[in-house]
Amino acid sequence: MMNKLITIKNFVALLIMGIIFLVNSKAIAQTESDEPGSTSNKVPLLEVAEGEYIYEPRDNFETSPAYSYSSPWFTTVQVNVNELGQNIVGDAANEPSIAFDPTDPNKMAIGWRQFDNINNSFRQAGFGYTTDAGQTWTFPGVIDPGVFRSDPVLDCDTEGNFYYNSLTVQGEDYLCDVYISADGGNSWDDGTFAYGGDKQWMSIDKSGGLGSGNIYAFWTSYYSICDPDFFTRSVDAGFSYEDCSSIPGYPYWGTTTVSAEGELYVCGAQWGGNFMVAKSSNAQNPGQTVTWDFSTTVDLDGEVVGFGGYNCPNPTGLLGQTIIAIDSSGGPSHGNVYILCSVERYSTPDPLDVMFAKSTDGGLTWSSPIRVNDDPGNNAWQWFGTMSVAPDGRIDVVWLDTRDYPGTVLTSLYYAYSLDAGDTWSENIPLSDFFDPHLGWPQQDKMGDYFDMYSNETGAHLAWANTFNGEQDVYYGHITPQFTGTDELKNKTSISLSQNFPNPFKDQTSIRYYLAEQSFVSLSVFDITGREVAILINEIQNAGNYQATFSATRLESGVYYYQLQAGDDIVTRKLMILK
Repeated sequence: MMNKLITIKNFVALLIMGIIFLVNSKAIAQTESDEPGSTSNKVPLLEVAEGEYIYEPRDNFETSPAYSYSSPWFTTVQVNVNELGQNIVGDAANEPSIAFDPTDPNKMAIGWRQFDNINNSFRQAGFGYTTDAGQTWTFPGVIDPGVFRSDPVLDCDTEGNFYYNSLTVQGEDYLCDVYISADGGNSWDDGTFAYGGDKQWMSIDKSGGLGSGNIYAFWTSYYSICDPDFFTRSVDAGFSYEDCSSIPGYPYWGTTTVSAEGELYVCGAQWGGNFMVAKSSNAQNPGQTVTWDFSTTVDLDGEVVGFGGYNCPNPTGLLGQTIIAIDSSGGPSHGNVYILCSVERYSTPDPLDVMFAKSTDGGLTWSSPIRVNDDPGNNAWQWFGTMSVAPDGRIDVVWLDTRDYPGTVLTSLYYAYSLDAGDTWSENIPLSDFFDPHLGWPQQDKMGDYFDMYSNETGAHLAWANTFNGEQDVYYGHITPQFTGTDELKNKTSISLSQNFPNPFKDQTSIRYYLAEQSFVSLSVFDITGREVAILINEIQNAGNYQATFSATRLESGVYYYQLQAGDDIVTRKLMILK
């Protein structure tokens, strides 16, 4: 196996060495980070305020065509582009987070670590937004220009306000500010102090219940502005944040989520190599101090890892953090809690695997770990495992994968889904070509520490980074699962019809479908009265994946239906035109 990564158990030895070195030189060296802090029980950090801010006018940089790619499964476009939609040659971007507006799915925002010059490791809070469901993106610049920022985490409330949680440094303290945008991510307010520390995560309650609009955040306790505490809550829409408190089990390098009933869940790694989940039922109540129902250990047959050096895909960063998600479908799996992480396993010498576990009793007990990636052998890195759950209960998982180029760090994006609450998984689907994650070294010495994703009826919406332009850049990706129903994993049907994308749409949308065998195919669009308003396909087609374009420029706003018929099989889906 390649050079041993730093796991939780290794931290003890590193900690002792770091303290000795600190006594002698007043600094911690040779980790990716010599982040200062206020306590003595530190772990190696992920961020360091390095480099020097130098104003770099965008017009000074050359441009090139922005990379984009489309297939029946996956469409991706670059986000950090200039006003003409071109790639800016010489800047860099990584570690993206995404949020969408529940009042208008066409609106999304992405935040990332922005490097104005690839020759400088100084980074700021980059952001971009879309109003056409991700087809095009606007990159206005950075929040708080000239201030070192990192660890972007975005979310949106039920009224369409976007929130951007950003780590910064003041003297020897690491803290977070939360910025609010009321115009779809186009502009941001001056920010609100939200306590914080390294590797924070944030979620907003969108349950519509008692705590709807509450904001929850936690971070690594070892480098907290309010050590030893590392959790805060806002009950006034981000106007202020409560004094810090703690979470039992002391999770770190993890995420948060809120159930349809307003229950708060936190997951992360913990000392000793385990993973853990904590739950609070009363965090939603603004009149009560947050208490925790329980904290329980989860077995993923391994440990979260990072800092592996140049022989691993992400030299000085994590290879993924712990992801938690909840099924809010209202169906048989409603309330299931899922956890996923790329881990270095105990039971195999494989560098990394994407491991999954689930709870059917609100997080109290957990299943045995399940491996999501299906590659044979023990010589590939499956890193940056990322998960989200669709409103219908479909579980989407993506990760970066080196299986196609063994012995190297050359990486492709892979995808799998589950339609039976994680009991079985689809075959792994390669979504992208390969890229070299080391491009940008040493100024961009990692691809960040995570990707971010959410799922809806049309598929999965991913914020990710790659180096297809020869530098690190941020991308939006839309994944369209190619299946027709909950039996898809066991019995592949003769046709499948994907949800159109974008949806809703104004002028034009794409419809993808699959044929298992040659058939006479008809694809038509109908209004709500059943009147046929468009014939898109009416011909014999061979087996394979197809994409049709539907132009609605002459149609009124409203709900329509599109129907695919091949032989005796018929599939119908709903679309919406919004003008």
